[in-house]
Amino acid sequence: MNLWVIRIFFLQLCALAGYAVSQYRPEIIEGGIYGLVIGCGLGGVLIGIDHILKGFSLRAFSAATFGLALGAVVAWLVDNTQLFIWADEKTGWMLRLGLFLSFGYIGMILAMRSNKDDFSLIIPYVRFKAQNLTENLNVLDTSVIIDGRIADLVEARFIEGVMVVPKFVLQELQFIADAEDPIRRARGRRGLERLNRLQQSQRVEVKIHEADVPEEKEVDAKLLRLTRTLGGRLYTNDHNLAEIAELQSIPCFNLHKLAAVLKPVIVPGELFNLRLVRDGKEKGQAVGYLSDGTMVVVNHAQTLVGQQVPVQVSSLVQTGAGVIVFAELKLAAAA
Repeated sequence: MNLWVIRIFFLQLCALAGYAVSQYRPEIIEGGIYGLVIGCGLGGVLIGIDHILKGFSLRAFSAATFGLALGAVVAWLVDNTQLFIWADEKTGWMLRLGLFLSFGYIGMILAMRSNKDDFSLIIPYVRFKAQNLTENLNVLDTSVIIDGRIADLVEARFIEGVMVVPKFVLQELQFIADAEDPIRRARGRRGLERLNRLQQSQRVEVKIHEADVPEEKEVDAKLLRLTRTLGGRLYTNDHNLAEIAELQSIPCFNLHKLAAVLKPVIVPGELFNLRLVRDGKEKGQAVGYLSDGTMVVVNHAQTLVGQQVPVQVSSLVQTGAGVIVFAELKLAAAA
């Protein structure tokens, strides 16, 4: 429901309340017109305060209330020290009012600037989280959504829990999908398609998290702060983001590291079948690729491009781009 519908309804209730007061307590408000005007005025003031406080979250309100209470306690302790015993009654009242206002304001500001870890220092045995919260929260960044392998891991039941997609990540994904560069645009659209596939999966629940982190400007910083706040685990393909998360003791899962760990180990003399996809650089060579993308160069196989043939590993060469496997045909063994 639109908020303005509720506000107009509330304004009408205030006007009716003012009219009712004028009818039942005429000594307070004389005349129904005055009652309607005063009721509308009070409702308008409250709606104005509501508009001013737009974006003021429940967390900020609770923090401000806690800070106000803490500031009032400190002011009360200072007042009980008999610091103002020399002042007369009128001056002492003004000093106490200034004392409570000052400490209350400082307490609210400090509480609103703090995070939940700061509160745990003040109240060491209290943690502001639901005790019945047992679900695993997995926060996804833009790179891991575009990559798409997260959906395969979910379908294979290697990852369980709730997949959390922050709203600012979804906005970044949409921005990439609307980019003028065709390559970036294709990556963004692929990410949206794979996110849609993940949402349709029966294995996990996907939630779009509406919360933002206005104190942070960069998406990576927002991700780290939100993951820490939710007590979840961050999934990413960004090496630098994973390193920063590790430095801040935030649980992080890098899919590239997983792929490197699960990379098949190839040793000289190993036999396997390989599909040849193109000619090699040298005469008579053909090239194929393993499931992890490793390039395999097969000697004396140029005429068999497009076919799947048995090969035997002869040697491995480490390069800056990775490992290149050199192999020989084993047609005789296949026969």
